[in-house]
Amino acid sequence: MHNELGAVEAEARLHVEYWPLDRLIPYARNARTHNAAQVAEIAASIRAFGFSNPILVGEAGDIIAGHGRLAAARKLELVEVPVIVLTGLNEFQRRQLVLADNRIALNAGWNGEMLSLADLSGMGADLSMLGFTTKELSRALSRVDGGLTGEDEVPEVTELAVSQPSDIWLLGPHRIACGDSRDEGLVKALLAGTVPQLMVTDPPYGVEYDPKWRHRRGVNNSARKGKIKNDEIADWTSTWDLFPGEISYVWHGALRSTVVAESLAKSHFTIRAQIIWAKERLVMSQGDYHWQHEPCWYAVRKKGNWTGDRKQTTLWTIGSGGQDAQTEHATQKPVECMRRPMLNNSSPGQAIYEPFLGSGTTLIAAQSCGRVCFGIEIDPIFVDLAIRRWQAFTGEKAKRASDGIIFDELLSKVELVAEAI
Repeated sequence: MHNELGAVEAEARLHVEYWPLDRLIPYARNARTHNAAQVAEIAASIRAFGFSNPILVGEAGDIIAGHGRLAAARKLELVEVPVIVLTGLNEFQRRQLVLADNRIALNAGWNGEMLSLADLSGMGADLSMLGFTTKELSRALSRVDGGLTGEDEVPEVTELAVSQPSDIWLLGPHRIACGDSRDEGLVKALLAGTVPQLMVTDPPYGVEYDPKWRHRRGVNNSARKGKIKNDEIADWTSTWDLFPGEISYVWHGALRSTVVAESLAKSHFTIRAQIIWAKERLVMSQGDYHWQHEPCWYAVRKKGNWTGDRKQTTLWTIGSGGQDAQTEHATQKPVECMRRPMLNNSSPGQAIYEPFLGSGTTLIAAQSCGRVCFGIEIDPIFVDLAIRRWQAFTGEKAKRASDGIIFDELLSKVELVAEAI
């Protein structure tokens, strides 16, 4: 009976040598195969990180582990590769090691917390070269399963704000800034070299929304009391110009559809479709007809990145769950309105740009499906609201990028001031 692999001396020291490719002999009975896509992934990893995993060979140059690395080296036209020569193996031990090296790696599990994929993505890393499938990335990057609170739940608005103009906050891998999305310096500081390809946004509608008349007439039980900053503007060309990516979904007021479409065209977008969100209930208005839908332009610059299926239509029937009466922000959407574009036009780990963050719906959408949100909000009160909403949803803590101070520490001080007033 053959003994286990323990016949090899455990204390033997390994030594890395560099051999020319033609000295290596592929093992004819290798049980593991590599298709062209896998070889390309290995080659991309070698190109990015170097040849950090030597090929294991026997004394005669026969490969024990590393056939994929050899194929990648040939693809990259390398002259030599690092190898480790394993001595003292008999034929039976060598065949055992070939199978064990392949199978044990396949049996290993992954700890999503330890992988820190979301943090890598937030630093601008290209996760596509790491060899994970789309489903694996999605699971690893979604740090909570459904959230600790309902995804459409929003905390109450506070009277005083922690956030100040130009503040940038780190929320796990996400980054949000307090300021004007037309400020080129702020946008550059927020993105910090990251180039989001998809923008999903819900800007002011250019209708000078004022909820007071509804309360006066007793036709509204909404929590909304104040006006939206910059709600007299519908042409946001200067904001679109600062977006470095290719694809945009822009929610807008139906009466301003033409203005919004023209602003996108001025920023070199081509309209591909208009999405209609069909609401469960009407919204009271002063016009002859009450609105029960909201439109969204789907526009692309040079190329799109469609990852959705071919069964979808432009009519999205998405329930609000009574949200219209509960929300503080005048145009707040259900999270699904912002998540669906991400699922259709991006991959897990990719950055999403939101220049009008509002109460943080796009942030929660990104969190829920493993994307990374880069958002800007001009109103400090709503920056705070988005942060508190994300913290409640994830159980994690936001911190200020400039000094690393935890948001809740500053919030406690602001609350003391508010109590003293």
